[in-house]
Amino acid sequence: MLTVALAAFVTGLCLTGLQLHGHVPGVLWPFTAVLGGGALAVHTALRFLAPWADPLFLPAAVLLNGIGLTLIWGLNAETDGPATIALRQLLWTGLGLLTCLATLLLVRRPQRLQRHPYVMALAGLALLAAPMLPVIGLDQYGARRWLSFGEFTVQPSEFAKIPLVLFLAAYLGRKRDALSLAATQITVRGVKVFSVPRMRDMGPMTAAWGVAILILVGTRDLGTSLLLFTLFLAMLYTATQRKSWVGIGLAMFLVGAYAAHLLFWHVRQRVTIWLHAFSPDVYHSPQGSGQVVEGLFALADGGLLGIGFGEGRAATLFAADSDLIMVSLGEKFGLAGVTAVLVTTLLLVERAFRAALAARETFVKLMTTGLAFLWAFQVFVVVGGVTLLIPLSGMTTPLLALGGSSLVTSWITVGLWLRVSSEVRRAAVPVDRDGAATVELPRTAVSEARDRALAASRNATAPE
Repeated sequence: MLTVALAAFVTGLCLTGLQLHGHVPGVLWPFTAVLGGGALAVHTALRFLAPWADPLFLPAAVLLNGIGLTLIWGLNAETDGPATIALRQLLWTGLGLLTCLATLLLVRRPQRLQRHPYVMALAGLALLAAPMLPVIGLDQYGARRWLSFGEFTVQPSEFAKIPLVLFLAAYLGRKRDALSLAATQITVRGVKVFSVPRMRDMGPMTAAWGVAILILVGTRDLGTSLLLFTLFLAMLYTATQRKSWVGIGLAMFLVGAYAAHLLFWHVRQRVTIWLHAFSPDVYHSPQGSGQVVEGLFALADGGLLGIGFGEGRAATLFAADSDLIMVSLGEKFGLAGVTAVLVTTLLLVERAFRAALAARETFVKLMTTGLAFLWAFQVFVVVGGVTLLIPLSGMTTPLLALGGSSLVTSWITVGLWLRVSSEVRRAAVPVDRDGAATVELPRTAVSEARDRALAASRNATAPE
């Protein structure tokens, strides 16, 4: 599967060069060496570090990364843009593969990541607040979300997602029973309406999350604020199975969204673009709906199989290789290309959820679920934004869009999934008396056998 993914990348890059210049591009060899060499290095390391890892994670991630590299290089070559943009993305790709390898080396037992939850919370908050620093904090496009170091910029909120997921997983894992059982019942005329958690259980987490949201509002990075708040609700429901708390959270979100609409002009502008994109006044106004509407026409031009490079309007759009990368994908590769990317993403997320369901430790379940939801929700928000299903939020598409922070964070996530899936699949394999693996049984059968054994043990030790 890894060979197929790399072959698809090489074929796509060759065809892009032939369409634009009539010959195979000169960047084919360095691009293939970095992506292919890095992927083979991670594959080789997996044989020793995580031999039971799910075999689909790495090829799917490499395929998505390769498609992103092809699009970024082709869009810049089509408009005679600076070649350094694609080369910089290639540099981030190599660094991302190294961080994936480092994750496999350093995280031998994922459950150990829960040892210092409040350190993780502080690290996440510090990363979220970093763009507020003077001099190096960068304010662009109505949000203050970057750090500037000369020609390079870093988006700390991308890196903040992982420690915040670890904090939530650790805290919810420890408080799971209390949060599931202990609650204040709200009744109307003797009929239970919903329940709310005790503050002594939710207080520390609510305080930490409130500070995170305030920092995000202070930096006006409301897209990340929406993402993290939704992540919090998803992980809370996963840990407790209490629907009423999710309802309370959604009500709080609606209140916060309305307040943001009143306070921030760029939020009002995005809502106006969403509701009245084809209005002449909105279309022709500065920072209006022109880019979004042109993106819709570009998607329509792509048709079923795309129009290829050298034609179309996607390359002339602002942020065609970052926020609107799905528009560029749809125009160049058509509905078939968009479907292939979405199906590959679906397979990645589905495999992550499968690993989470099979994990024994609550922390590992919640961590893997949180990372999978984070990935899926990002793609939903991006695709929904460019198709005007929801307001455009300025999020990045994992492994596809231009940007080193998102790319490196995505590869760290893949590394954690590889490690978790290896631990889960190894635990599902029965061994003989000498410790040698025998035939692998379905995970459900192993889980049922373990549950029956635990139930029998409890019944045997229970007092009369």
